[in-house]
Amino acid sequence: MKLGTLKDTTRDGRLVIVSKDLTRCSEVPHIARTLQAALDDWEHVAPRLLAVAEGIETGGQPTKRFHERDAHSPLPRAYQWADGSAYVNHVELVRRARGAEMPESFWTDPLMYQGGSDSFLPPRDPIRFPAEAVPGWGVDFEAEIAVVVGDVPLGADETTCRDAIRLVMLVNDVSLRSLIPGELGKGFGFFQAKPSSAFSPVAVTPDELGSAWDGGRLSLPLLVALNGDPFGKADAGADMTFDFPKLIAHATRTRPLAAGTIIGSGTVSNKGRDGGPGQPIAAGGVGYSCLAEIRMVETIESGAMKTPFMAFGDTVRIEMADQSGHSIFGAIEQTLEEAA
Repeated sequence: MKLGTLKDTTRDGRLVIVSKDLTRCSEVPHIARTLQAALDDWEHVAPRLLAVAEGIETGGQPTKRFHERDAHSPLPRAYQWADGSAYVNHVELVRRARGAEMPESFWTDPLMYQGGSDSFLPPRDPIRFPAEAVPGWGVDFEAEIAVVVGDVPLGADETTCRDAIRLVMLVNDVSLRSLIPGELGKGFGFFQAKPSSAFSPVAVTPDELGSAWDGGRLSLPLLVALNGDPFGKADAGADMTFDFPKLIAHATRTRPLAAGTIIGSGTVSNKGRDGGPGQPIAAGGVGYSCLAEIRMVETIESGAMKTPFMAFGDTVRIEMADQSGHSIFGAIEQTLEEAA
């Protein structure tokens, strides 16, 4: 089933069950008013929500029109948002871009940072920063996959972590690239360089993904467009060094995870056909899921970065289609605007 959250006057919005074709929805306040409330009591609530979803498809459930512009991120705020770096190819390229060595351990021990989770952006709302952000902060998008888990105990094994995955969704993990080196140089991690992220209009249960979901990876192209032009179509299942059960297990090494915790994959990234850096779509490659990666490839190939970071007025769109070409999660579509 597909679940979304409609914006309203409250912080956490109203939970809706959305039709498979993303055109209709039903509110379910008699079952759970918010997605977090549903996740807190998932074993009891999920079967009732599924019955509503089935009613939507058969016509037995009253519905209203679903507009993606009315949706907030499925969880407008979450108890925890931890983003990994499952695609080590991306990590290697971006670290090389800022002159940092890549320790060999990065291929066996996942990277993960804890992001701000108190104010996610709606998927069709603008990204707003003050004038100094362009070009000074290096505003970038990062197209990713994320999962939402139920309660996961401390030190959980990968089987337990796989069974804890409740929902899958897309992410735009906004990054301020020019602020990253200075923050990491302090030895205390990201903060200002990682502002609010946005998630897809709907989150889906893994069964909605069919054979594309193997329990830990989603093997479909992640479609990214910049100002209407195709920018990336990397396969989210390829070159994923750490699958989601491994990332979740990594997070639980020192703590339990509460229901509603979001775990991100990091920027989806594919190697080129020859095993080297990926190529732009115009050159026959699958392109990229962020601007930093193409800038690094340009440096490798020509000695200089040519592609700028985002400017005010630029629009990024992130989406994923099933094997029939139908949108699975709806689209994240955000324009960078100057804050008042």
